Amino acid sequence: MSEAHTTLPAGVHLVDSHCHLDRLDLEALGTDLDGVLEKARELGVTRLLCVGINRAELPRVLELAGRYDAVHASVGVHPNEREQTEVSEAELARLADHPKVIAIGETGLDYFRSEGDLEWQQERFRRHIRAARACRLPLIVHTRDAAADTLRILREEGAQDIGGVMHCFTGDWETACAALELGFYISFSGIVTFKNARDLQDVAARVPEDRLLVETDAPYLTPVPYRGKPNQPAYTRYVAECLARLRGTSLERIAEATTNNFERLFSI
Repeated sequence: MSEAHTTLPAGVHLVDSHCHLDRLDLEALGTDLDGVLEKARELGVTRLLCVGINRAELPRVLELAGRYDAVHASVGVHPNEREQTEVSEAELARLADHPKVIAIGETGLDYFRSEGDLEWQQERFRRHIRAARACRLPLIVHTRDAAADTLRILREEGAQDIGGVMHCFTGDWETACAALELGFYISFSGIVTFKNARDLQDVAARVPEDRLLVETDAPYLTPVPYRGKPNQPAYTRYVAECLARLRGTSLERIAEATTNNFERLFSI
């Protein structure tokens, strides 16, 4: 498949607002992290947010952010991660006291992959929100089959005071509107490029331009035309191209808007 792409104008670039560099299958990609970042630059992706999801991997996330100028970091424990002891607000705040940390998360609720009494998951989510409020950092929120509880807890904990992003959004327009009312941004991943994602594509076409973000969630959710193959930050380009088509606008405009939105949300 051809790798030819229209070159973005000088000063215009894309940001992968959510990826997991520490989890990339570098052997399958046939390169190292330097090569991954070079490939991203070739496709116009010049900044990345490497998102933490469990305690064991957070040191690696912070190390990568410290090593590469283009990489920022977040700290959090994913709702599906079962830890021996729960992360505290104080621990999250300590981990967030790093010059490259710009957000708290990935946090939220996932009722699809977890079963039984999920009060522990809700309490973990609340601790992340409280830590984010204390640190004055935005939240990175994951929600799956749990939209009503996610929105309720965000409201109850005052998350609108700090805002954040609904990452890898797959919800309906009603859920998007509720998140927007709380001051949150909506981020789309490779899922929006899938042929069977018609309802999500409708939402993507309607989100206000000043609240739109793009991401890969690499190594997961590889977009078309590479669906089924290992994902990487460079493929943010395909998500952005899809949004441009859905919204009847140019890739340049999507790149400018989503980069400006990223910088505004995360105070870059």
